[in-house]
Amino acid sequence: MINPYQKYQESSVQTATPVQLVVMLYDGAIRFAKQSVDEVDQKKYEAANRSLCKAQSIIHELIASLNQEIEMSQNLLKLYDYLLHLLIEGNMKKDTKPVLEVINHLTELRESWRQIAKQGSASNPTVANR
Repeated sequence: MINPYQKYQESSVQTATPVQLVVMLYDGAIRFAKQSVDEVDQKKYEAANRSLCKAQSIIHELIASLNQEIEMSQNLLKLYDYLLHLLIEGNMKKDTKPVLEVINHLTELRESWRQIAKQGSASNPTVANR
């Protein structure tokens, strides 16, 4: 049985605009990256690995959503690849420094997408993520 929070989440995703979905993906990646930092600090390496893998999966989803017809997509692809590299490095070395850098980049990107959402650009075909 689905609890009310899960029902709300499903509804939020189903009714979100493409830009809002991108913001939700950033929110999730940031949440899992921050969670992994806490887990590494607590020496809960198995849990940190799971959290980092979830953050990586979300970044892969962001990559899959790139609109390749937009030139800016190539820049985002390079940045996403770099973020994946940092997450893998942090996971392998159990080092929070690369993960904190990822969190900073994702936070900046999320804020940019929030501004796009506020401007009502969800229907703008020139956004790099669909």
